Amino acid sequence: MDPLQHFCHPEHPLVFNQDERSGRSCWGCLEPVFGPSYSCKKCNARYHHKSCAELPLGLHHPLHPIHPLILFDEYTDYPEEGKSKCKVCKESHNEYTYRCYRCDFNLHVRCGSLLPTLEAEFHDHPLTPIWKWIAFTCDLCGIKEDKGMPYLCNPCGLLIHRKCAYCFPRRLKVVRHKHPLHITHSSLELHESDSRFCLLCVQKVDTRYGLYCCSKCDFVAHLNCAIDKRNREDINLLELKDGENEDAELDQSDELATAYKVKEIKVGEDGTKIATAIKHFSHRHDLKLIEEEVHNNEKCDGCVRAISPPFYSCAKCSFFLHKSCANLPMKKKHWLHRHPLTLQKDQSRCDACYQSCNGFVYSCESCYFDLDVQCSLVPEILTHEGHKHQLILCYTSFEQSCSSCGDRRNQVFRCTRCEFAIDFKCATLPQATRYKQHEHPFTLSYTAEDDSGKYYCNICKEERNSNHWFYYCADCTYPAHTKCILGEYPNRKF
Repeated sequence: MDPLQHFCHPEHPLVFNQDERSGRSCWGCLEPVFGPSYSCKKCNARYHHKSCAELPLGLHHPLHPIHPLILFDEYTDYPEEGKSKCKVCKESHNEYTYRCYRCDFNLHVRCGSLLPTLEAEFHDHPLTPIWKWIAFTCDLCGIKEDKGMPYLCNPCGLLIHRKCAYCFPRRLKVVRHKHPLHITHSSLELHESDSRFCLLCVQKVDTRYGLYCCSKCDFVAHLNCAIDKRNREDINLLELKDGENEDAELDQSDELATAYKVKEIKVGEDGTKIATAIKHFSHRHDLKLIEEEVHNNEKCDGCVRAISPPFYSCAKCSFFLHKSCANLPMKKKHWLHRHPLTLQKDQSRCDACYQSCNGFVYSCESCYFDLDVQCSLVPEILTHEGHKHQLILCYTSFEQSCSSCGDRRNQVFRCTRCEFAIDFKCATLPQATRYKQHEHPFTLSYTAEDDSGKYYCNICKEERNSNHWFYYCADCTYPAHTKCILGEYPNRKF
């Protein structure tokens, strides 16, 4: 097909591509581009679906019959002004819009489509537009509208928001589940289960409406939770066949790549080979294996927790590594992030617990994401001594209060049976620790030490919240705030 001189990009013509596979966002409708398309090859930009690139520049529409509507690019024409809201979806986006300048009447190209039917990706039947303002409840998202123009599926009797008809793919992959999810609007497809909770936000799911579920196991998610960019896997499922590479995380060579070279080996009594001297990537000197107790409160340079045997030590400087920290893989795929993570030793801020760290972190080479060692080891379904029920990680658009410290976070471990929740900072608190020259260890405590009704910290002398966790020395009857025991930077070694 001939190149297209398009109003959105007068500098260069747009060139036709019969089978575009990049998934770049369409300049016209913002949806991913696969299949027939136009784009500027010189700029590698202005990608369009074929249908969006060939839209008429003007039309008469039944929603606004008194004047013609003119096609314009809202991002280019009004880059600094407030965007006009579409009369159908009531939202503003940087996408192509048909507009009447006299009346300030606006229609997104998708909302104003005059096609007799819409082949929606999520549904097997064509959807018919209703060109009349009616009150309805969307059978996909469950939101009730006092006045709207839905799509109708005649065989199923479904009424669907226009924006819902476009924005939910039939299949997708989320970071926190190993199988692809498929959309359904029938609870009959779900496995039997005692409860229906979205396993991304840990809020109840109304199975009368649309949701994403796994056909292989009991995983369910709200529609909006699954398409959230923080949760959605960055892969093209059009190129993923059923059963193919669904469980693949990293190449086996990456998973087995060690962080050190073995310098010396001894053979144990059971015949096991033990590395007694190593050269670790994080330190310039060789490290020797130590299996004796340490009595000077040294910290591991990997996890920044109190050192305990077995561990590796540098004979030339104060560098220590738990054996388990030395054995951490160089690369791993973690359910908190969509890209593979690489082990590094650096000063950073963990994106799970939001604490400063100068030990080992797993970092994303594609974006600014860091995960300290302790947070990287926490499972997404957590069993903690501080609560009798299982806790599930949830990620919400609103902040939730941590039951153990009172901080508010978007990302917490939440109980599905009660209102209990803890953040990553509290989920990774050490069960026992020492404080300066105090002769006894402190134990993490979850309930008040007595029924006096007055509780204070023996370090800062300030009052303690009786509902919050604290450290306690039972030998000395010595309670203290967790922050007073651990300090302002518990994940940094000084």
